[in-house]
Amino acid sequence: MKLSSLIGGGLLALATTVAVPDSARAEATKTYQVTGPVLEVTDSTITVQKGKEKWQLARDKETKAPSEVKVGDKVTIEYTMSAKNIESKGGAKPDKSAGGGAAKK
Repeated sequence: MKLSSLIGGGLLALATTVAVPDSARAEATKTYQVTGPVLEVTDSTITVQKGKEKWQLARDKETKAPSEVKVGDKVTIEYTMSAKNIESKGGAKPDKSAGGGAAKK
């Protein structure tokens, strides 16, 4: 009886692991918000005023927005940060405090 319970539990754990897709296990992308009056709207960007700064955010056909957003409207925009290109400038220098440097006499 104990062996069958152990095998059944193992199969259940295996089935759960296989049934959950990798994308569901991945860490969720962090989102941010900016709120302010709209300064400019184009097909590819929207610019808002936040305090003394102008924030221009890219947008495309996938961006969800009411079609009637116009200059002067106060909006809250939810956005994410995403890397487009990563260029390596060489290896990191070893941390001497971690024992990576030569000992001095």
